[in-house]
Amino acid sequence: MMGVYYRIWMDFIHRVKLQPIANQGNWKLRCMISMSLAMAFNLILIMTVLEKFVFKEYFYKIEFSYLPVRVNNVLSYLILFILPCALMNYVLIFRNNRYEKLLNKYPYYYNGKLFISYFLISMFLPIILMWAGIFFSKINSA
Repeated sequence: MMGVYYRIWMDFIHRVKLQPIANQGNWKLRCMISMSLAMAFNLILIMTVLEKFVFKEYFYKIEFSYLPVRVNNVLSYLILFILPCALMNYVLIFRNNRYEKLLNKYPYYYNGKLFISYFLISMFLPIILMWAGIFFSKINSA
């Protein structure tokens, strides 16, 4: 499983470093934000399935009652979903420039197709599943 994770990352890093914009020095941040966002969507999907269908109880939440609802939602999203993914990515990829060793270990370059596939699936699968759930719930209730 970690091999797939590292292959996606190394494909993404290879692709980004080939781009002229990568020479601006912010390629690490761009990579971290993109991958953490995709991973956060996957984490949301997993937690939703676990909470709704397995445990039938919502347990993965943080409430800041003293904050307005929108600020509470954004802060909760950042802490519960973005922060764990970003922290994991930092520790496994960027800490001590580990990506340099991994680039040698996973030299295969797929022209960014691995990352793009992962990113698009991560972004659209939850939406497609939500639409399917709404559609099938309307069919069952009719």
